[in-house]
Amino acid sequence: MIEIPILFEDGEALVIDKPAGLPLDRPRAGGIALEDRLDELKLGFQRPPAPVHRLDRDTSGCLLLARNPKALKRFSAAFEARQVEKVYWGVVAGEVEGTAGTIALNLSKISSAAAGWRMIAAKKGKPAVTHWRVLARLPGRTLVEFRLETGRTHQVRVHALTGLGAPLLGDPVYGDGKGAARTLLHAARIVVPREGKEAIVAEAPIPADIAGLGFTL
Repeated sequence: MIEIPILFEDGEALVIDKPAGLPLDRPRAGGIALEDRLDELKLGFQRPPAPVHRLDRDTSGCLLLARNPKALKRFSAAFEARQVEKVYWGVVAGEVEGTAGTIALNLSKISSAAAGWRMIAAKKGKPAVTHWRVLARLPGRTLVEFRLETGRTHQVRVHALTGLGAPLLGDPVYGDGKGAARTLLHAARIVVPREGKEAIVAEAPIPADIAGLGFTL
């Protein structure tokens, strides 16, 4: 069974290093999901913890879980108010020009019977803002840090494609799915402010599949 490392723990929160390939909800086709593992994350508490936000199945890294309903409500409000610091690392399947910048492209959902659904950049979509900087370069690939000001579905994946000019490596929806066994996106850091308490701060180490490409930090 896949190990789920714990990056942060106190009386009202857990932050886990979610493994790539583990969906939050049980897939229609079957298979294990995080919801099947929540009981083992009770760690002595009566209630299983509940995810506060979402990560795609392929995305690894920091996932915040609330250990009681009051904490879940407070943390959800912090996300809604854009008070949570979210930092991702992604491998872009191309050589990104420049060293840093900001992408502000509204996102909208489209769908078709043939291709399913995806997000696109559209003026009438919901506002989405991503700050980025280059961490490392290899021939044909760039390791980029993404700091999310908003938290739209597939935001990093679409902003990489439309804002930086290339999709994330391995992305089968916004790219060709080649070069990696998954979409190479990793939730590297999360900071959640708390009134009257120290902030929740957690960092997830670079995953083996990204480090295995030759990137070092």
